Amino acid sequence: MENKEFAMQAAEVLNQKKGIGIKVIDIAGKSSFADYLIVASGGSDRQVAALSDAVEDHFEELGVTPRSIAGKNNTGWVLMDYGDVIVNIFNPELRERYNLEQVWGDCSFVEIKDQ
Repeated sequence: MENKEFAMQAAEVLNQKKGIGIKVIDIAGKSSFADYLIVASGGSDRQVAALSDAVEDHFEELGVTPRSIAGKNNTGWVLMDYGDVIVNIFNPELRERYNLEQVWGDCSFVEIKDQ
């Protein structure tokens, strides 16, 4: 599966599970560690965990496991490293604090339909 397709599938899973403010950012031209960065929020730490579980379950069904997952224990931010695709799921407070959309604001944002 190509990286963009992978990123869009992750965004779709987040959308189906009621993720908030889902953004797919093409960072390939600005980053050496990944091609796509996905940013989403859950309304609470519990929803953040549920969203990350849904993404992990979806890709495990396809035989893809993350290289690592950080922050699963009610930290308000889960980072899922799938190599060239990084999924970040925040609670609203931490998303505002770290503001990854602004950090990567000079990159292109991929349109997500049905959001």
